[in-house]
Amino acid sequence: MNGAGPAATTLSTQRLKWRDQAIDLLAPVINALPEPIFVIDSETHVAAVNAAAQALSPAIRQGEPLSRSLRSPDMLDAVSRVLAGGETEKTVWVERLPVECWFEAHVAPMQIEGFEPAAVVSLRDLTESRRVERMRVDFVANASHELRTPLASLLGFVETLQGPAREDAVTRNKFLGIMREQAQRMARLVDDLLSLSRIEQHMHLRPATPVDLTLLVAHIVDTLSQMAEDRGVAINLDLQPNVVAPGDRDELARVIENLVENALKYGCGDDGGCKPIDISLVRKGALVILSVRDYGPGVAPEHIPRLTERFYRVDAGKSRAKGGTGLGLAIVKHIVLRHRGRLGIESALGEGTLFRVILPASDST
Repeated sequence: MNGAGPAATTLSTQRLKWRDQAIDLLAPVINALPEPIFVIDSETHVAAVNAAAQALSPAIRQGEPLSRSLRSPDMLDAVSRVLAGGETEKTVWVERLPVECWFEAHVAPMQIEGFEPAAVVSLRDLTESRRVERMRVDFVANASHELRTPLASLLGFVETLQGPAREDAVTRNKFLGIMREQAQRMARLVDDLLSLSRIEQHMHLRPATPVDLTLLVAHIVDTLSQMAEDRGVAINLDLQPNVVAPGDRDELARVIENLVENALKYGCGDDGGCKPIDISLVRKGALVILSVRDYGPGVAPEHIPRLTERFYRVDAGKSRAKGGTGLGLAIVKHIVLRHRGRLGIESALGEGTLFRVILPASDST
């Protein structure tokens, strides 16, 4: 036991020397690089980590085991193989929270005389390219599905107008009106699909500009006042003053607009009776809570988890008749997620529906 003591002490001292000197030798170099980079020692502890990697994954801490901060078996296996004498490897690391991100990881051996073997891990962000690829696939699938019906209608009407109804002025005017509605429906679909694509493309970039939500909610409600008046719906506002949250003003306006429009469109009963809708905004601690509640027919429990899916409709015919594209709540969900917030939905048949958006508040308020 005594014979093994000095050797163990020497090895421990050597590791300590590596970790101490890594800060002085490597930190200025890796911190000057824009890519996320960290160095792993022979015991798979983090010997050094640059600011970009720290910002990407705050759980990566110098001196701690890599396995404590990464939950990627492929990454950990690649590091182990390189530390065991293997050559440079390339693998993919997927981070699921708070939003899904993809990174290409290059794991290379590093040999410095007088120190134990180490591995250098550099990451390349693949998130945007993967999202663009997914958006293309989704766009084609959704567009082909949702646009096929109005396109078929337009083609049918055109053929009729070119043939049997060529000289029939009454039929021609009727068909042209329907064709205009179908074309407007397709335009709304394309606009919403493009909006959703743009939001997804920037999902991993959290907006940070302070937005006065009190003024924004009041402005949106004012712009929708004519729609509310036409439908005979009163809007009850309860807004706490000076509620500020970091975000993208246009996107947050889209959230408020979609939720209020939904309440105005679907908050009336089947008999046409419309009760008032309630809108409240309040800051509670570090959170901002926006609530939009209607007292319409409500939604059955089995539908609630799927309301934010693209093109999911509880009543497809009713939704299309009111000009809905089936994308409004999907857009709301993605904007809220991009702002690192939460969307809650509560509803019961005959009791109406409550949408609650919870966002981080600005520190300065």
